[in-house]
Amino acid sequence: MDYLESLNENQQGAVLQTEGPVMIIAGAGSGKTRVLTYRLAHLIQKGIDPFNILSLTFTNRAAKEMQHRIQSLVGGEAKNIWMGTFHSVFSRILRSEAEKIGYPSNFTIYDSDDSKSLIKTILNEVQLDDKTYKPSVVHNRISAAKNRLISAEAYLKNAHYMADDAAAGKPEMGRLFKLYSDRCKKAGAMDFDDLLFNTFKLFNEHIDVLNKYQNRFKYVMVDEFQDTNIAQYMITRKLAAQNRNICVVGDDAQSIYAFRGADIQNILNFEKDYPELKVFKLEQNYRSTQTIVEAANSIISKNKAQLPKNVWTANDQGNYIDLIHAGSDNEEGKLIANAIFEAKMQHQLKHSDFAILYRTNSQSRAFEESLRSLNLPYKIVGGISFYQRKEIKDLLAYFRLMMNPNDEQSLRRIINYPKRGIGDTTLGKLFITADEQGASIWDVLSHAESVIPGKTAQIVKDFVVMLEAGKVIANNQDAYEAASDMAKKSGLLRELYDDKTVEGIARYENVQQLLNGIKAFVDDPEKEDKSLGAFLQEVSLLTDADSKAEDKDSITMMTIHSAKGLEFKYVYVVGMEEDLFPSAMMMNSRADLEEERRLFYVAVTRAEIHLTLSHANTRYRFGKLIDCKRSRFVEEISPIYLKPVATKASFFNKPAQTAPKEPFTRTAVKNLAPPAAKTKIKYIAPTDFKASDTSGLASGMKVEHPKFGFGMVKLIDSNGSDRKAVIDFEELGEKTLILSFAKLRIH
Repeated sequence: MDYLESLNENQQGAVLQTEGPVMIIAGAGSGKTRVLTYRLAHLIQKGIDPFNILSLTFTNRAAKEMQHRIQSLVGGEAKNIWMGTFHSVFSRILRSEAEKIGYPSNFTIYDSDDSKSLIKTILNEVQLDDKTYKPSVVHNRISAAKNRLISAEAYLKNAHYMADDAAAGKPEMGRLFKLYSDRCKKAGAMDFDDLLFNTFKLFNEHIDVLNKYQNRFKYVMVDEFQDTNIAQYMITRKLAAQNRNICVVGDDAQSIYAFRGADIQNILNFEKDYPELKVFKLEQNYRSTQTIVEAANSIISKNKAQLPKNVWTANDQGNYIDLIHAGSDNEEGKLIANAIFEAKMQHQLKHSDFAILYRTNSQSRAFEESLRSLNLPYKIVGGISFYQRKEIKDLLAYFRLMMNPNDEQSLRRIINYPKRGIGDTTLGKLFITADEQGASIWDVLSHAESVIPGKTAQIVKDFVVMLEAGKVIANNQDAYEAASDMAKKSGLLRELYDDKTVEGIARYENVQQLLNGIKAFVDDPEKEDKSLGAFLQEVSLLTDADSKAEDKDSITMMTIHSAKGLEFKYVYVVGMEEDLFPSAMMMNSRADLEEERRLFYVAVTRAEIHLTLSHANTRYRFGKLIDCKRSRFVEEISPIYLKPVATKASFFNKPAQTAPKEPFTRTAVKNLAPPAAKTKIKYIAPTDFKASDTSGLASGMKVEHPKFGFGMVKLIDSNGSDRKAVIDFEELGEKTLILSFAKLRIH
């Protein structure tokens, strides 16, 4: 048990307490992953069979990382732990037990786009206006109900829900819920919410199945417990009811997913369900400076609904938090880009050490433009996912239909792509016949000659034969062989290859990349099941957080929600204004406002050594220029942690300064006085001023500028297409100049 020596006292306690209910409250940067890893390794070293351990996470990436770490401690036995996301573990259970609740074992998993497409189809069929009943709104309403374990039948019987829908001008919402649920079941499909709802239904209606998994999972561990919804908690509680060896890990201060159905009450009230609960608080922050930790504490202390804890750190005091006040959103972008450039140059940092965090994706534009102007590479996290691209979804639809012929959404997507002469009229006749006969759409397609004319019927039958032949190959060959065969026979590969536009070439390359990914899946020695069905299940359960980040050294830009769980040396939290952050939509109740404050807490605690907050006087929103007021969250931070560094007036004269190099002391800060104003002497260039050749310019040289006067070269940046120099001018301070434009005389 040498690994225990690297843990502090509370971490050791959490690892060693293996029996009974345990709650680990893990503050930001407190080494949570290490504790989880060691706890699972400790269970195995105690002699617990890994097959009897269930570990639930929120991303596949987190599960894989933890499994590899455990393997390094206890060897190959770690592979036998049931570990994964809620959705992946529950879909695995449902594959084995689905027939008990009326689903095929090869059920399709619909993503949100599939669900919205089906809802749109239903709206057309029942002739409801999709502007009144927006598919995304209907989908969210259905999702919220299922996350609270409310079925379509129960929804329709609930007078409160009916009254709410009527008041919102959407009285048909319950009927749409029922039609949607029925169509999913008929298609042999489950959406992401069904993976939870149907697992609960399975355990609730089949006590023998529940007992089977209770006996299997003698130890249950849940990561990021503050992000669980009602369905996730109720299923977990059922699984742990027999042995009561349940360990939940989380931080109520980082509960920021209420909009996805997460219920903070799960962690706040956990002790009520388990009176014998043992609680361990991981309060030492290993990530951030004292300044950042204490500022974060001062922020979250304003929330009333929270578990008491005192997060602290033994790290250095660190620098002040910079506060940038810009005149406009465009100027905010310039100031932040300038500050990043200077910090990178002065401290010899990588681009990947920096992150710009914002409340909404729409804020990225000004920062993109400013970073590009300084040749600073960046990546935006949260763009369109690889698996959401049209050409990828098209090919995956072929694969899904091969495995599940009743998958209506996949059928509609590709029955006439590439074009094969099966139009909307023909398809409509086939679906009407299926409804009238009470038959599956696949049965009708297989006997198309009894519904539609000869030539078209033959085209439909050829389509059916192609997919049935593909299924035979899929049942006898690995995923790559089956996928490659269908990509060719479907005509999709040829269709994309023949499109020689830039976009067409990119789409063809994307499909090739998908096939490459399937080959890698097949070649992975850790994959026991190399079938196309297994690949489809893995792909359908990927989350946004599982997307592989680019290897290129670049500045990261993302929403704060996307940043949870990450850390960066330098963090810039931008748009700190009322109605933007906190959002205008999150000020209707204390619970909403406290969620926004937790989101700000998450943003602040992403920073390791330096944090900058920025806000603007004016900002364009919805095409109008509006005046902005500084966020109340900035006002809630004690001024002893803040150091204003730039204003609208100073931007044109002096770039954002870096924080003081020497750590400040708390006693010194209490009596801070503003520095005395510096008297400026206007510089006048001599009449014989002549610029020098700057190709040999180096740090330490003294230079003269016709407008800025005399200065000393501090740094030369030769990266990118333009050489830049950071020059400390005697009267104006530091400025960054592009040497191809700057007129400098070397002295």
